[in-house]
Amino acid sequence: MSEIQKTTPAGASSAVVGINPRITAQIRYSIDTGIPGEWHLRVIRSSVPAGKVTGFQTALLDDDVTFITPDDLDDLSGFGCQIADQTVLTREPKFVGDPIALVVAPTARDARVAAALVEVSYEEHAPVFDHLDAIAADAPLVHARHHTSESDSAYFDMRPQDGTNVCHRFRIRTPQLQGRAEPDLVRTLDDADEALADAFADAEVIVDEVFHTPAAAHVPMEPHATSAQWTDGRLEVITGTQTPFNIRQDLATIFGLPAEDVRVVAPPMGGAFGAKTFIRTEALTAAAAKVVGHPVRCVLDRDEVFNEVTRHPATVRVKLGAKRDGTFVAKRMWNYVNTGGYADCGPGVAQKMGYAGVGPYRFDHVAVDSYCIYTNLPPGGAYRGFGAMQSVWASERAVDLLAERLGMDPVELRRRNLLREGDTFCTGEVMHDVHFEDLLDDAAQAVGWSTDGDRTGKGVAIMLKGMQTPSKAEARIELLPDGRYEVQAATADIGQGASEMLTRLAAESLKCDVDQIVVCTPDTDRVPYDTRTTSSRSTHMMSRALADAARDLLVHGRIGHGYAENEGGLDPDTGQGIASSHWHQGSAAADLDVDPETGVISLKTLFASSYAGKVVNPHGAELQQEGSMILALGSALFEELQFANGQMTNPNLSDYNIASALDVASLRHRVMEIPGAEVHGLGETAVPPVPPAIGNAVASLGYDVRRLPMTPERVLDATTSEEESWT
Repeated sequence: MSEIQKTTPAGASSAVVGINPRITAQIRYSIDTGIPGEWHLRVIRSSVPAGKVTGFQTALLDDDVTFITPDDLDDLSGFGCQIADQTVLTREPKFVGDPIALVVAPTARDARVAAALVEVSYEEHAPVFDHLDAIAADAPLVHARHHTSESDSAYFDMRPQDGTNVCHRFRIRTPQLQGRAEPDLVRTLDDADEALADAFADAEVIVDEVFHTPAAAHVPMEPHATSAQWTDGRLEVITGTQTPFNIRQDLATIFGLPAEDVRVVAPPMGGAFGAKTFIRTEALTAAAAKVVGHPVRCVLDRDEVFNEVTRHPATVRVKLGAKRDGTFVAKRMWNYVNTGGYADCGPGVAQKMGYAGVGPYRFDHVAVDSYCIYTNLPPGGAYRGFGAMQSVWASERAVDLLAERLGMDPVELRRRNLLREGDTFCTGEVMHDVHFEDLLDDAAQAVGWSTDGDRTGKGVAIMLKGMQTPSKAEARIELLPDGRYEVQAATADIGQGASEMLTRLAAESLKCDVDQIVVCTPDTDRVPYDTRTTSSRSTHMMSRALADAARDLLVHGRIGHGYAENEGGLDPDTGQGIASSHWHQGSAAADLDVDPETGVISLKTLFASSYAGKVVNPHGAELQQEGSMILALGSALFEELQFANGQMTNPNLSDYNIASALDVASLRHRVMEIPGAEVHGLGETAVPPVPPAIGNAVASLGYDVRRLPMTPERVLDATTSEEESWT
């Protein structure tokens, strides 16, 4: 480490602490770890989207191969982070790729060969793939019953709709609507709706439109990798996970163990973007290790990573009413979220879509219905932006359509209606530390926006996104014999700079140099509880927990314990409560051309501005902004998982297109700081506003695209009346 790095105080801009091991291949990622003597696991996956396994043909397997079926695991409990709808292996597959059996062999090659020799017979059932089809009265049920999980559902009440494919229903009703009797129906996209009839009667201009986002892949560089062993009845797991304490609790539930008899170690990961939250390969690997009596290792192939979990496809209907002067009167939204064969965290995504889609605007009248819907596609899970991207795409496109009908400048229409300090959000929360107007100005200035000049090819968008609320974080700081300080925290390093963040925060709190800090690997036997490394919460929560631990250390001398907690939660029937302890606030702008012959979009400028409060690691903050923008650019223009009869047809990096270096030369960004402000997370803030900013710019050139991604074919097909009008 250089002398400059040695003496750098926390927060100063310099080379990132700990970068050298990454660029010199010294870090042992999850895929590099293992347990001596481990055997190797391959998963037999369903080739049908819905049905029942009637038999396995295994006569060709060698004697040293162990074959495991659902019958061998009958004593294990079901699981799921919000709905307990999964089993480790299933006899009744819910999607193509659902695990139905395992083979375990002494070598990876033997396991792969054995898996290819297994034949499976099925009784096929009628599948349903589209979420709008799945809520029809005659749709086949993917799950007959809904069991609320004891894990993540503790964070909010669930509203499964028995007898339907809706595993969670979430509503927002502003005060004027509360107390009215409403039938607890699953409303289809074209249902007549009277929830805001009086409010919309006062509106002079209304837009009522439908928008779509597809399933998308996370594409972390490192695939899922897990090793597991049992020792004297105790389970130990080494796995790439963002949620070590969730994994510990779920494995304890599955195997009927006390939580303290499960140890989860989370080494650094080569990317995740939400794909490594909750149970993925851990239960399969642990079950196999228990059956064979050896340590077992599981590493997914790239096509398995694609099928393991996706971003939720969604359909959003937005009805927005305003006065002639542009004052917003009412907003009605319907969010339909395709969670695939299992709920996973889909109920949470549906809830976050509900309030993120309302946007950073003042409304007296808001009604939102969000539905999380089972289908026979691969499960949807956490994905960078966590529902905000899908609903902000719809909401911000609708604002521009309203501006067009009003004959108003889109920036000025937004400015007129933005939330400001002390305003009340649709959830009943009084907003504080609000900077939406500054962020909007940033976006407009970045593309040379002029209220009285030519704005064709330019678009803006603005958004708010909540943090995981309620949320808890604990941290310990221990003074080591050599005089250094060890930070013990469960924040997982997924490539976002977690160890650098913890190092800088601890050094700042202890008023020491960063080279006096070491950060231990998250290990549930060694580190205190943390909710999880998701939702851009870690920097915000750990800054408080570490400051508390540093104060405690100064009092007690050797070990300091710190704690931070944010209370909150929303009523699922009214959406009232505390959605977020602090808000991620961001804007984006695009300046572009569209080739009228090919439909290709050429970006001149893509800009994003995010409110960070106080920046801990300036270089890391810049990289988070750029990474978010690149991911969002891929979602806007390229990325879409495609299916034929439930079978994913592009589960590889040849057929699934992500943004490349050639696509990102036009990126610019700003990280907004305010003296004396709290630390805010930046991991996702630039994701949601980028697609609608590009979409609004494309629409200003006459191509009104309502469905992501905005491929050349869709651009050429788009007209101002491309989609059916709902007014």
